[in-house]
Amino acid sequence: MDKPVHEQPNRGGTELVPPAPGLLKWLEPGALDKVMPRTLMARVSLTIVVPLILVQLISTYVFYDNHWDIMSRRMAADLAGDIASVEVFLQDFHTPEQRAWLAENAKHTMDLDVSFTEGGTLTVGRRLIDDPDDAADVVEEALWQVLRRPFTIDTLRYRTDRLVAIQVQMQGGVLQVLVPRSRIFGSNSTYVFVIWMVGSSMLLFGVATAYLRGQVRAVRRLAQAADSFGKGREVPDFPAEGAFEVRQAARAFNIMRDRIQRQIAQRTDMLAGVSHDLRTPLTRMKLQLAMMGDAAAEDVAALREDLSEMERMLEAYLAFARGDGTEEAALTDVTELLESIVGRFRREGAAISLNTTDLPARAKMKPIAFERCLSNLIANAVRYGKTVIVSAAHSGGMLYLTIDDDGPGITPEKREEAFRAFHRLEPSRNPKTGGIGLGLTIARDIVRGMGGDIALDESPAGGLRAILKIPL
Repeated sequence: MDKPVHEQPNRGGTELVPPAPGLLKWLEPGALDKVMPRTLMARVSLTIVVPLILVQLISTYVFYDNHWDIMSRRMAADLAGDIASVEVFLQDFHTPEQRAWLAENAKHTMDLDVSFTEGGTLTVGRRLIDDPDDAADVVEEALWQVLRRPFTIDTLRYRTDRLVAIQVQMQGGVLQVLVPRSRIFGSNSTYVFVIWMVGSSMLLFGVATAYLRGQVRAVRRLAQAADSFGKGREVPDFPAEGAFEVRQAARAFNIMRDRIQRQIAQRTDMLAGVSHDLRTPLTRMKLQLAMMGDAAAEDVAALREDLSEMERMLEAYLAFARGDGTEEAALTDVTELLESIVGRFRREGAAISLNTTDLPARAKMKPIAFERCLSNLIANAVRYGKTVIVSAAHSGGMLYLTIDDDGPGITPEKREEAFRAFHRLEPSRNPKTGGIGLGLTIARDIVRGMGGDIALDESPAGGLRAILKIPL
C-alpha cells in the first residue's frame, strides 16, 4: 500500500512528499496508549495536571513580563527620587552637623545609608557590576533619567549584608548610598508569588483528586464485578451509581448477567429433561436384554456393548452441553482436591505422579467442574502414554497446572484442532482409543468458564503437555 503524502509548494509547482516517519508513528491508532498511564485515575489526573501546569506557566510569563517589569520600574523610580532628594539637600547643607542630620533623617525615613566623600571623583560613569539577569539595569536607567550625573552601581561588594552600593558624582565630592536589596529586586514578592502558585495548584489538584477518586471507584467496582462474573462466581445486583455513563454501564451489566443466567437455567432444565427422556428407553432396552437370558448370546453381548457405548456418548454430550452448570464457587483445598483426583487414577492402575509448589491452603473455585476438567486431561494422557506427571504451582493469583505424558503427542499444526467439538485426531471409531472427541473441548470450556485458559505444547517427556492457567 502506498504511503500517505502531503503537498509541499515549491517553485515548479506542487511536490508530493511522504510525511516524516516520526509523524506517521504518532498517527498510528493506539500509539498514544503506549505512553499514556494505564489506569483511568492516572489518565484523568493527567488531563488536570497538564492544563494546570500550562496555566501556571502562562501566568508566570505574564507576571514576569508585565507585572514584574512594572513593579521593578516603579521601585527603581522611587529609589531614584529618594537619591535625587538627598542630592538636592546636600547641595544646600554644607556643615557637618547639617549633613549628619540629613544622613540620620534619610536612614529613618527612606531606609538609606548616606555618606559624602569630599573631593572624591568617580573614574567610570554609569557602571553596572552584577549578573546580567539582575534588575540593576532597571535601576541604572531610572537613575540616569533622574540624576543625569555619572554614577556607579555595585551589587557585589555588600552582597552578604544584602545591600547595594550606589555612588553619585556631585560637585565637590561623591555621594554614596547603601540601599537594601529588597528596595530594588523585590525578592519577597517573588517568594509570595511562587508560594501562591504552588499552593493554589496543590489545593486544586487535591480537590480534583478527591472528587475523581469517587468517580473512578464506581468504574473499578464494575470491572471487579465483570471479572468475578467472567470467572463463574455469583455476583449480586451491581448498584448503579456514579456518573451517568457509569450508571448506564452498570444497568447494562445487570441486564446482561440476568439474561445469561436465565439462558443457563433454561439450558440446564432442558438438558435435565433430555437426560430423563433418553435414559428411560435405554433402561427398558437393558431390562429386555437381561430377560432374554442365554438365547443368542453373541447378539445379546453385542447389543449390550452398543448400549454401553450409547450411554457413554450420552453422558459426554450432556457434560459438554452442561459445561460447569450452575455450580457456585466455594473455598476449596486445592492440594487435597488434586491428590484426590490423582489418587483415583492411581487406584485404576495408572502410573501418575503429582508435584505441587506453593499452593494456597484454600482458594475459591468450582471443585466439581475443576475435577471434571482435570480428569478429562489426565484420562487423555493415560490413554496415550505410559507415565503421566501432574505439576501445580501458584503465582500472582493464578494456578498453573501442567499434565505431561510420554505418548506420541500431537503435531503443532493439529493442536488447536484437538479442542474442536466432536473432532477426533484418532481416525478409529474404537472408543477405547479415540473417544468421541469431546474430552479436550469440555476441559477448555470449563477452564474458560472459570476465567482461565488451556493450551497444548510439547512435553519434556516426549509426548503432549497440557498447560492450564486458572485465576484463584
